[in-house]
Amino acid sequence: MRPLFLGAALCAALAHPLSAQQAADAVAPETATTGAGAAGLSLSEAAAAAMAARDAGTPVEAENWMVAAANPLAVEAGARVLREGGSAADAMVAVQAVLGLVEPQSSGLGGGAFLVYYNASTGAITTLDGRETAPLAATPTLFQDENGEPLKFFDAVVGGRSVGTPGTPALLEAAHRKWGRANWGGLFTDAIRLAELGFAVSPRMADSIANDAERLGRFPETAAYFLPEGIPLAAGEVITNQPYANVLRRIAMEGTRALYSGPVAADIVRAVQGATGNPGVLSELDLALYQVKERPAVCASYRVFEACGMGPPSSGALTVGQILGMLEPYDLAALGPDSPESWRLIGDASRLAFADRGRYMADSDYVPVPTKGLLDPEYLSKRATLLEGDAALETVAPGAPEFDHALIWADDESIEFPSTSHISIVDQYGNVLSMTTTIENGFGSRLMTNGFLLNNELTDFSFRSHRDGVPIANRLEPGKRPRSSMAPTIVMQDGKPVLAIGSPGGSRIIGYVATAIIGWADWGLDIQDAISLPHAVNRFGTYDLEAGTGAEALEAALTDMGYQVNVRDLTSGLHAIEIDNGLKGGADPRREGIALGDE
Repeated sequence: MRPLFLGAALCAALAHPLSAQQAADAVAPETATTGAGAAGLSLSEAAAAAMAARDAGTPVEAENWMVAAANPLAVEAGARVLREGGSAADAMVAVQAVLGLVEPQSSGLGGGAFLVYYNASTGAITTLDGRETAPLAATPTLFQDENGEPLKFFDAVVGGRSVGTPGTPALLEAAHRKWGRANWGGLFTDAIRLAELGFAVSPRMADSIANDAERLGRFPETAAYFLPEGIPLAAGEVITNQPYANVLRRIAMEGTRALYSGPVAADIVRAVQGATGNPGVLSELDLALYQVKERPAVCASYRVFEACGMGPPSSGALTVGQILGMLEPYDLAALGPDSPESWRLIGDASRLAFADRGRYMADSDYVPVPTKGLLDPEYLSKRATLLEGDAALETVAPGAPEFDHALIWADDESIEFPSTSHISIVDQYGNVLSMTTTIENGFGSRLMTNGFLLNNELTDFSFRSHRDGVPIANRLEPGKRPRSSMAPTIVMQDGKPVLAIGSPGGSRIIGYVATAIIGWADWGLDIQDAISLPHAVNRFGTYDLEAGTGAEALEAALTDMGYQVNVRDLTSGLHAIEIDNGLKGGADPRREGIALGDE
């Protein structure tokens, strides 16, 4: 039987773009709530107003607390926790639990995450690494054919071969233990209710299903959920997910050991090792051994600010920091956002940073990474002199940062496709959280068990282990964490947080975050305008310009400078909160998210 079809009203409320009148029409006064809506079928008046503000290009303002994330139902769950006195860590658990239900193509219990946290009581900023790990039985040739050549990307992704040990559930519990104030079990109330009583499929989820129907149809449990009766779920259809509710109930009562051991763990392993045509090697031992790692934040100075984020195994903070550091000598404020010269400088700084990223950045528990050397001001100043011309750099190459101890690495060849989700939260106590969460490619491995999808994170490793006899830093090794581009960031000024920001988008995350910070810090844009700024991203030489935006006006000038230009859709998902005499939140109009704060 097909799920209930809700109709156009709520579909309009979740779609982009949304007019204020559509938002108002979608929420009947008698069903509007301050929580996640009656059976998930209505949105609160505050959420409708936040969507209207997003699409009007206006930040949402609040005094005491705020949450910004990728789906209104998830944001409302976090807002409930904050309203009831919970911390940023508590609210994040509630938001993630709902995102795994209503945005399953991007993140969930079967994935991993990186969290950056400012603790107001101590003034300290730290990070939690909940990245997936390679199974102990994995080998460096897992993604190579019998001739030692790399597999095609989707041949590697779809099925059990690509599944790493999930880290998100353990990260939720670790964050709650360190910084939580609310009762653990109550943080899953909204997600359980929505899973059992139903929620409306959003337009973005529906489009994602339709575009990936063939791969989703390869595995019976996945197909039964996303393609009932062989037909992709449509926007506005109301669906339930009882298996997901059951798992959340167990986690609420038992903690995450309910997922890392026992029947749920056995189901995960059975799905991975039994995947028809492409089985994997994940074991119950891998799940039992998984640990979240607390790591020091990586901070890079920029003007009067410090951008602090996640270090290796993420390349996000290092690469964003390098881009900003190389731009420090140049007066971007005077040039402005409409100047092709601004984008020449940003584009080539990004290319130089990506060259270093490709050679040096990987899981620092397995390979030495020159973290200090890559962000050393003297090193970045020398790299910045390469930007002094007036044309695109003909070639870029990795630099030679100072190493604590030197090794020779070959350049990486890993592939990252955009998916993922980002959450920014500030609570009434002054704590600030920025977390990027993912199952990697849209719908991950396409394997589903107990109502959630399993990641394909192992394909973030280089498919090659060596090049010309030289090892690649991001090669696959047992227990290792694959390199990521996720860049959850907290920007500091004079020892205090002033901005929490991050985005999905594969390796373009780095460009999305860096340019939003530049828009806010150099060009004086409010946080919503900085998020909405037309995208122009250069990683490896080709300049990607966002189709249908003002970025297209740069095409001729950038071409004259020597760039190859590609006009295309660039679907970021930036969510940010500015902290300055109150709070101002922004959500990316390219997706369905909102920012909500205390009224």
